[in-house]
Amino acid sequence: MSINLNRLTIMSYCKNILLGLLAITLTSISLTVLAAPKIEHWQTKSGTDVYYVHAPELPMIDIEMVFDAGSSRDGDKPGLAMLTTGLFAQGADGLDADAISRGFESLGAIYGADTGYDSSSVKLRSLTDEALLSKALDNLKKVIAKPDFPEDALERRRSRTLIGLRSKQQNPGSLARDAFMDAVYKTHPYAKPSEGTEDSVKAISRDEIVAFYKKHFVASNAMIAMVGAIDRKQAEAIAEDLSSVLSKGEKPSQLADVDKLKKSKKVFIEHPSMQTHILVGQPGLRRGDPDYFPLYVGNHVLGGGGMVSRLFEEVREKRGLSYSAYSYFSPMRYEGPFIAGLQTKSEQVDEALSVLMENIQMFIDKGPTEEELTQSKKNITGSYPLRIDSNDKILSYVVMVAYYGLPLDYLETFNDKVEAVTIAQIKDAFARRLSPDKLVTVMVGTTAEDKPKDS
Repeated sequence: MSINLNRLTIMSYCKNILLGLLAITLTSISLTVLAAPKIEHWQTKSGTDVYYVHAPELPMIDIEMVFDAGSSRDGDKPGLAMLTTGLFAQGADGLDADAISRGFESLGAIYGADTGYDSSSVKLRSLTDEALLSKALDNLKKVIAKPDFPEDALERRRSRTLIGLRSKQQNPGSLARDAFMDAVYKTHPYAKPSEGTEDSVKAISRDEIVAFYKKHFVASNAMIAMVGAIDRKQAEAIAEDLSSVLSKGEKPSQLADVDKLKKSKKVFIEHPSMQTHILVGQPGLRRGDPDYFPLYVGNHVLGGGGMVSRLFEEVREKRGLSYSAYSYFSPMRYEGPFIAGLQTKSEQVDEALSVLMENIQMFIDKGPTEEELTQSKKNITGSYPLRIDSNDKILSYVVMVAYYGLPLDYLETFNDKVEAVTIAQIKDAFARRLSPDKLVTVMVGTTAEDKPKDS
């Protein structure tokens, strides 16, 4: 009984502290202009890169360990990385999922895990009280260094994944995204969804999961990011502690580059949806690409600026063809996609697609006007404080900077680089990087003839 009372007391204390910190954070954001965080970097004795930001305002710390173990490392078993990472907290060092969860919750700590195309990661948020943080770190070490991968947990996770994959078949947006990535990336690992396919997920064995873990979740293949109210000496000690429990291992080899598209391609998927979902695009750019800022600022004008973007104005406001129209570049380790998209009624597909393509071509040819460029720069730089208004957001940027090898002053110089972009640079970058005659077009919906009678 005393143990339960102590746990409840600690949880109540932590929740009250976190609520109070939230109130303080909101107040401080409204009263101050946030300065760009200073990112410090070093390596542990195990060879793990560490990136750290001192944020003393709140007695909290956010830690993320990132591994080059994303779905692009799945090989012929799509979904392997995601299944592996998802099982970390389902059993470790002899503890089951409930015990692991209670271990974090009783300390007011939050654990999370994630897998994308390029990486997998585990995260911990904790108060910096020495006793609470020490126990939270001990729990994290068990999860990353001693996962048990129990068979019953694997089957539960497999079942949940399969349910999710089947539900995707009813979602035209998800179908369009998967078909788009498959058509654009073909044999490259980006072609397969991170969660895998029904066939691949059914075929993944526990032995394959254990082998994937042993190969990829090692100190030489890890990166640690920390943001919080700890000093450099404490950060160094935490990083050494976390990296020391992992096998040293080796970094995996580089993947093949993304092939350029040689011709255009159209894909139509019949689906009984009320609207047809359209995606148009091609491989775009890598993280750290020298064309990033001209493409980013230019796309804000084209389709990334929401209701003030050109595509929104032309497709929705002037013609009423879609509720929204958008475009974006999604830079990744290799050439991530450029995507433009909209949803429209089946009988308007040809007109909507024509307007979309015409505006992409026009933007490549002429670029933005001076007025559009000025307004976009104001929108981008004016929203800067919102990008770093919490430790969690800062951590996301630190991870991006660290994992993709961007300059440590990336956040400090971001607005200056946005302001330096010219119309000539935008036109040059778009002309070199987008090829309208080689775009992939994916449509998911019904033809006008097969349109449901009640739509």
